[in-house]
Order: sequence, then C-alpha cells, then structure tokens
Amino acid sequence: MLNPVTPDFEAQLRAVLPAAAFRPAEPKYFEDPRGRVKGVEGLVVAPASVEEVAVLVKACNAARIGIVPYSGGTGLVLGQIQTEGPAPVTLSLERMNAIRAVYPVENMMVAEAGAILADVHAAAHAVDRLFPLSLASEGSCRIGGNLSTNAGGVNVLRYGNARELCLGLEAVLPDGTIWHGLKRLRKDNTGYDLRNLLIGAEGSLGIITAAALRLFARPERTGTALMVVPDPQAALDLLALAGKLIGDGISAFEMMSGMGQSFLAETVPELRLPFDPIPDWMVLIDLGLARAQDPQAALEDLFVQASEAGLVRDGMIAQSEAQRQDFWAVRETIPTGNKRVGSISSHDISIPRSDIPAFIPEGIEKLKELGDFRVNCFGHLGDGNLHYNVFPAKGKTRADYPDMPKRVAACVHDLVHRYNGSVSAEHGVGRLKVADLDHYQDPAKHAAMRTIKLALDPNGIMNPGAVVDVTKG
Repeated sequence: MLNPVTPDFEAQLRAVLPAAAFRPAEPKYFEDPRGRVKGVEGLVVAPASVEEVAVLVKACNAARIGIVPYSGGTGLVLGQIQTEGPAPVTLSLERMNAIRAVYPVENMMVAEAGAILADVHAAAHAVDRLFPLSLASEGSCRIGGNLSTNAGGVNVLRYGNARELCLGLEAVLPDGTIWHGLKRLRKDNTGYDLRNLLIGAEGSLGIITAAALRLFARPERTGTALMVVPDPQAALDLLALAGKLIGDGISAFEMMSGMGQSFLAETVPELRLPFDPIPDWMVLIDLGLARAQDPQAALEDLFVQASEAGLVRDGMIAQSEAQRQDFWAVRETIPTGNKRVGSISSHDISIPRSDIPAFIPEGIEKLKELGDFRVNCFGHLGDGNLHYNVFPAKGKTRADYPDMPKRVAACVHDLVHRYNGSVSAEHGVGRLKVADLDHYQDPAKHAAMRTIKLALDPNGIMNPGAVVDVTKG
C-alpha cells in the first residue's frame, strides 16, 4: 500500500535537496497531451544529477511514496501521469539535459535523460554524424522517455527502435542504488541484460538518468518520392522491389490512405496535397545513400520497374530539399488532421507484414457491424506498425458515439490478437493499455513481468499502475 505525499515528507526532501529542484505543480505535469485526462496532483521535483535522483528515490522508497517519471510529457498512453491513488512525487528530468560527451570515432555519445531529442540530433550533426531516431515530437520529447517507451518513428526499417540505438545506461533502481552502466561497448556478455530490461519499462523498474547512444555516418545523398499504389498489397510488393534494387539504403517507407489525405484537405487547407484527385493509397519512400550512389536514378529506376509490374500508378520524385520537406509534411501533418477531426478510438498496432493487406479491410468490415465509421490507416509499413484510427461518419462528431470507444478498441484489438500482432507497437503501455496486456498477453510472459516487477520494486513505488499493475490479481 502506497502513501501520499505529505507536508512532512516534502519538508524532509527540502532538507536534503536544493531549492532549485522543486517545481510549481503546473498543469502540464498532470494532464495528457490530448487534454482528455487529468491525473493526481502531487509534488514535482526536478533533480539536476543522478545523485539527487538517488536521494529522492531512496526517500520515496523508505516512505512508500509513488514516483511518476516525467520526461517530455508527449506520451499518449498515460505513462507520465498517475490517474488514481495517493498523491505521488512527479520526478521531472528536465534539468538533466546535458550532452555529456561525444565520441565521433566510436560513433557514440552520452546524453542525459532530459536531453531533448532535437538537441541530440544537433549534437550528432555537429560532428557529422546521425542519430536516426526521428519522431514528430522531437522538439519536445526527451531521450529518457524515448528509451523508456522504446520509441520507434519513421526510421525503424533501417536503424531499429530506440532499444537498438542504445549501448548503455545510467539509472537509479527502486531502492535508490545507482547503476553505472554507461559502458561504451558493443560486446558485453556479463550476465543479465539490465539495459534492455529498463528500456521499454516506462519507469516501472527504475529511472534512466543517462544513456550511451549509437551514432551513424550521415548519408551523403538523400532522395524522396511519393508513389501512388492501388492497394496495400502493391505497397508491400513495392517495398520488396525497392529492397531488391536499393538494399539497405531505404531509410523510411510510409503508407498513407486516401482517408487521411481527405482529413488533411478538410482540416489543414493550407497544406498543399500532392495528388488530385486524392488516391486511395500512396507511399512515401526516403533514401539515404553514399556519395557514389545516385538517389534520383535509384528512385527513377524503381518507379519504372514498379510501373511495368503494375505496382504504381503515379508518382513524384523530390527535385530539391524544399520539395522533400513538402513531401514529408504530408506525412507528418496527418496527426494534426486526425486531431481536428476527432477520433473515436486510436490504435497503435503492429501486424506481420504479409498479413497487412488482409487485416486492413477485415477490420473495416468488423467495424461496420458496430456502426458507421471512417478509418484512417497509415504508418510505418516497413516494420508493420500501423496507426489504425477510427473516426465518426462525415457530419458527426465523437460526441455522437458516447458508448463506442471501448467497443471499437475491443473490436480492433481482438482482430490484432487473432492476427498474432501487438496492441502496442511504439507508444508503450502506460496506464491506458494495462488491461489490454492482462487480456491479450501470453500468460507466461505476463507472469514473468509481474515477478520481475515485484523482485526489483517490492514496494511498488516506480510509476505505480503503469505497464504491469501488481496491486491487482
């Protein structure tokens, strides 16, 4: 049983931490970015060092007071706000934002958990390197949160999730012990992999305070194209053809539906859409190649061969960096259009790639049994991650479907489970999807997760209620 923050406990912390560590209880710390959920307000503390984090965690553990880690506040599954229970300590990492060191020869840097992703990109760029994690929220999300949720983004096809981009961690464990795991090693077979245990744990097993991050050579030449495809099967076949012709030079392969483009036309009229009329499906292909390779020629060859095979019906190849950015704006503005239309239920799912062409229409047919909806399906086709979002029929709003969000989510997630997919591809579990894990996850894995949580955090102070709720069952 956890205890709430009290004035006496706050006074105890103020006696051992500097005044600068304490923050006003601003709404941003207790509200989700969509403005739909308000969490339990508590004490906000922003340590400036791993030693200060350790002092805070040790005190909370002794007093059995919950800790909710707060990174950039951009998470969509309520991992950064406590929705019920005693008032916690919100541990903000915003003051731990330094780039501690960069090692260009090793293709590695060490960044504190509060470093904003865009600043990590800039530090890599300053030494002519690339940190490839790319997210729409990169101007505000922080690397600690990216690692804690094992963030994905548009470049997973080539570089992998956040997990694959991390060599080592510094972290504070639930008893206040500091784990000094910032080894800059590519090979280290010394027992259990604590790094990979903490990555994706969403602060439920400890607080990541710094990370050793992998860097890559910057592609000398880039190329981007939009290609109209008749259906998702053609998109998959186009991806296979691109892999055959271009190899690992494909950085991103994004699929977009006509519904999403219609939403943009309706809600973001200032954005210039590439095709008129709007096609049912199109893909955005991004290449990063060596100096000796010609991305324009590669994309032209791909377009010709794909056209001859009946895989593409139309296309555009960016002729300048400005046009390349315009192409990407079409993809990156989709969430804005979605937000303005207002979804009934949004789903971050992954499906085995070869099953995607069957899953998409079957999901639409299943939803028709519940009511009249519009589905905007888009996402990272290269890694099987779809954003399968369900919206009101035209002329209606979310308010017209008060009893539908849970039914729609269950309909989609049941189908995902039948296809042996995942109901959480890249956004994490947080508190929003704990019940989904209880329902869909393999029982052996779920039992093992509970055992690990209880072993490392017996008092249950670390992000209570997130990922696996050991207070239930």
